[in-house]
Amino acid sequence: MMREPAAERIPILKMGDVLLVTIQVEMHDQLALTLQNDLIEAIIREHARGVLIDISALEVVDSFIGRVIRDTAAMSKLLGALTVVVGIRPAVAITLVDLGLSLGDVPTAMTVEKGMELLRFARAAAPQPAGGEGEHERGSQ
Repeated sequence: MMREPAAERIPILKMGDVLLVTIQVEMHDQLALTLQNDLIEAIIREHARGVLIDISALEVVDSFIGRVIRDTAAMSKLLGALTVVVGIRPAVAITLVDLGLSLGDVPTAMTVEKGMELLRFARAAAPQPAGGEGEHERGSQ
């Protein structure tokens, strides 16, 4: 009996309260959906306040992958985590525009460092939860 290969997954690293995803392989539809699910679960499990998605290694982003990235950022925002997409290559930007696909209000940056700076700035500008410095519980409202 042949064993099925383990499902391909993209690692999600935790840096403080930020999750870092560096996509180092060419994306296909199932991998994008698996990453979306894994990332949403990690946001909840780790109480993440920020997500950085590095796509600098991607040479191609089709309309489906672009929509998955945009939708993942929207889901993350609903869970209290701001998403920044970094490393969009010029050819990828041109393709997304040619396809009429926008990342919506998802912030972008050229590098991981600039993306982290953007997350820090956004968090500093965000209103603090009522009740002081303690972390609020998700789903308690």
